[in-house]
Amino acid sequence: MSGLSRLQVFCTLKSGSKNVSEIMEITGLGQANVSKHLKILSQAGIVARQPKGVSVYYELADPMIFDLCELVCGRLETRLQDQSQQLQSLEMLRQS
Repeated sequence: MSGLSRLQVFCTLKSGSKNVSEIMEITGLGQANVSKHLKILSQAGIVARQPKGVSVYYELADPMIFDLCELVCGRLETRLQDQSQQLQSLEMLRQS
């Protein structure tokens, strides 16, 4: 479940920088959980911290990561569709 929560936190930043409270509101996750995931994402260099007044805002270190994700997901979708068609063809041959 922590991987899914981390992905939720990560995805909230696609639309721009946010503080912990905003991320909590969007994801429904608790403060400790959000902070833990932001720390991990920050240590990995995926998320950058920007202090603004008394708050800290988090943003994607490189917004192109979503382009990469879409490219990979699109390729996987194509591959799965091809495999599904092949399986359907085999099933039709088996039933003949």
